[in-house]
Amino acid sequence: MGWWERAVVPRVTNYCCGLGDVEKLRGPVCAGLRGEVLEIGFGSGHNIKHYPQSVSRVSAIEPSDLAWQMARERVAASPVAIGRVGLDAQQLDLPDASFDCALSTFTMCTIPDLDAALGEVRRVLRAGGALHFVEHGLSPEPKVMRRQRQLEPLNRRIAGGCRLTRPIDDHLERAGFELARMERFYDSGPKPFGYIYRGEATLA
Repeated sequence: MGWWERAVVPRVTNYCCGLGDVEKLRGPVCAGLRGEVLEIGFGSGHNIKHYPQSVSRVSAIEPSDLAWQMARERVAASPVAIGRVGLDAQQLDLPDASFDCALSTFTMCTIPDLDAALGEVRRVLRAGGALHFVEHGLSPEPKVMRRQRQLEPLNRRIAGGCRLTRPIDDHLERAGFELARMERFYDSGPKPFGYIYRGEATLA
């Protein structure tokens, strides 16, 4: 991880992920979380204020030390116990079947091997567990899709590896999840960056 990824990308992500149009997507996806929750791509803690009272503890996976430092005040003020338990969602040093739910918000775009990460999330979920997610990804519109593919190489360089063309639903199903609930829509930003997948995936 170079200087840009260590020192710049976490600050830009903290700002962009705190904007109102992004913030309003968080509450609905956090609703229904319960018990022990694994959050991959914890970032600077923007989801904390949306955790419902049914959450007893959050175990955070966050590769950026700077993002974790920026989350410090939010973590300290949280009524829910939060601890950082790893850096890499692709290799979780966590026991099988140890979480009731998992949460991912605008994270799946940057994980190099998303299928491996989703396989790990599935492994650590208990029977009856669910992965709550809101992500941006591949648009179904051919014109937008072409633009996403054109923009993706530059976007990956400047945005910490962020991909615009991942079909999130395909990755979830390939990892063995069932899509219990799924919404697809554009947010208010530019279409190539704002095709949203939001829902809940359960163990197949």
